[in-house]
Amino acid sequence: MVDTRGKELVTWAFATAEQKLAEALPRRWAHVQGVARRARELRPVAGSEADILEAAAVLHDVGYAPDIAHTGFHPLDGARFLQELGAPDRVVHLVAHHSYAALEAELRGLAAELAEYDDEGGVIRDALWCCDLTTTPDGASIAARDRIAEIKQRYGPGHLVTEFITNAAPELLAAVDRTKERLSAATAIS
Repeated sequence: MVDTRGKELVTWAFATAEQKLAEALPRRWAHVQGVARRARELRPVAGSEADILEAAAVLHDVGYAPDIAHTGFHPLDGARFLQELGAPDRVVHLVAHHSYAALEAELRGLAAELAEYDDEGGVIRDALWCCDLTTTPDGASIAARDRIAEIKQRYGPGHLVTEFITNAAPELLAAVDRTKERLSAATAIS
């Protein structure tokens, strides 16, 4: 069982993601580190759940690791891997549903499998989606609309991921907007 106390969880998450991604998929490792940096920037939004957000951020793409990628759908593969390791359910479910994975699961015929994991909605889920959608494949910050355009260009017309991101864009952008509004409100108070 993974230690679920704050910083210990984050330390474990970074070590796990690094072990699975750094050597095998260095660009993906750069991306998840960037997503985790964005999560730290959103600590005022996440409050007492900031460590959960950061752990989910650094683990969100662990399902791309070659030895974990069994279905080829990284949110599901990552969630299953983390569940086997005894990661906290909350992190497992956030990884499973990051960045509107439910819509892509439908397109891939994996909706029933993904439905085994709860999509919590709300502040932390939105923040995770925001972090992913505002980070380039190399880990730099990017505007959400530019990231969507980059994904479409990278995969090209007719690809399932292009279809997914096109259909998912309104919901993804709404999560980014909600998160930005929450951050603005949180920082205006402090």
